Amino acid sequence: MNMASTGSSKFLAAGDSRPRNLQDLDFTSTDEPELEFDEDGTELSATKEGPADFCSPYAHIPSLPWDVELAKDAEGGAFRGGAITPDGYIDEDFEKELGTPSEEEPHNEFSDVERFGIVEVAGDDLYGRKVIVLSACKLPSNKTFDHQRLLQYLKHTLDKYVEQDYVLVYFHHGLHRGNKPKLSWLLQAYREIDRKYKKNLKMMYLVHPTNFIKVLWNIFRPIISVKVGSKMMYVNYLVELKRHLPFDQLAIPQPVLEFDAQKVAKNKLPYPYDGSSGPEPKKAQQFGLSLQEIKQNTGRIIPLPVQDTVEFLKASGADEVKGLFRRCGRVTTMREVQEKYDDGEAVDFESYGDPHLAAAILKKFLRELQEPLMTFDLFEPLTRLHFMEQGKQLTEVQRILKDELPEDNYIILKFVFQFLQQVVDKSDINQMNAENVATVFGPNIAWPKGQANLASVEQAVKFALILIQSFDDVFLR
Repeated sequence: MNMASTGSSKFLAAGDSRPRNLQDLDFTSTDEPELEFDEDGTELSATKEGPADFCSPYAHIPSLPWDVELAKDAEGGAFRGGAITPDGYIDEDFEKELGTPSEEEPHNEFSDVERFGIVEVAGDDLYGRKVIVLSACKLPSNKTFDHQRLLQYLKHTLDKYVEQDYVLVYFHHGLHRGNKPKLSWLLQAYREIDRKYKKNLKMMYLVHPTNFIKVLWNIFRPIISVKVGSKMMYVNYLVELKRHLPFDQLAIPQPVLEFDAQKVAKNKLPYPYDGSSGPEPKKAQQFGLSLQEIKQNTGRIIPLPVQDTVEFLKASGADEVKGLFRRCGRVTTMREVQEKYDDGEAVDFESYGDPHLAAAILKKFLRELQEPLMTFDLFEPLTRLHFMEQGKQLTEVQRILKDELPEDNYIILKFVFQFLQQVVDKSDINQMNAENVATVFGPNIAWPKGQANLASVEQAVKFALILIQSFDDVFLR
């Protein structure tokens, strides 16, 4: 489709009149064109006037003052997915350390924005990278919504994770002239989301893109770096996203699911979300099973990927490696190692010579368990710890580990955290203090059923921090 014929002539004129420089564009004008989609959501048109009565699906939510307390967290669970960077390699910078989780429940200054669920944290993907989800269909009416607050909240959320690798998933369906931000706001957002936020962004998935996205891309092309542009991927159908990010536990907005189903039916594609369990597991499979299944298949309490990685990291002096557990290995190599384990082959990490590979395999194995190491049933008791005094916290953690956590889970948890303590003891060398290690491992040992939101991730981190800082006091078996 010819961009110059879409009707958006205020942005892209035909021929040589297309703006060559952003300076030629007036982003401050309040008289901005209203970009809208046709019924399929795939074509772009320009209208001079917006709808007379736009009704947002979130219009029924009453306005709240900024000092209201945070609403109850939605039910959530782990998101486990994976994505491949353009060059197939995942790396990390370590200029700063992560902040220390607060001891008290902080006042939520962004409750007025958070309640819409526009920005969500969906746990980690298969390679240990945080997954941040943005949903356009959850944006309320632009006549009443403060987009400056949204930008502040987005930065506030990203600030917690930008020192780690992370990926963004943007569900574009549901953006229309009744809720879309102004182009001037988009330009401001790109400028304020500076290198601090971009350097560790490994991939951005644009799901269900329309010509509106393509128009914006041409407008912002002069200021978008080649490196940032290479991290963007258009996803036309959810099945394409599934190839990179298994999202069986990612709560995709219902309007997005329905729109995707309509697109699939229109184009007569086989719809992939039939609830099928997939191929039968291999006889020696280690990844993606429950601990009970692994024990039944191998007769081992501590699975081989856990024992091999921890023993290799100990023997190789990896506790002195800078940024251990914050950097990942090459994607193809990680797949090769996983396939060896699942085929029953021995894995020699010394032959790879990369401690970050072993560390990444350990995180990947824990994250892909069908049920977290701390079990689904124990996640709710873990969330209550945050409201207890420190002394009562330790007593309750002792009780949970001693009386409620299954014995095999306890043995594996203790085995892993004994080594993590060793890593923390050398944080002056490896830059992985207790808070950093807890931030990495919390979401890999505890998550609720369903979708993992920001609150559930933070609770898992705080629990992991207790295990690290009070190891001798809570592991009593």
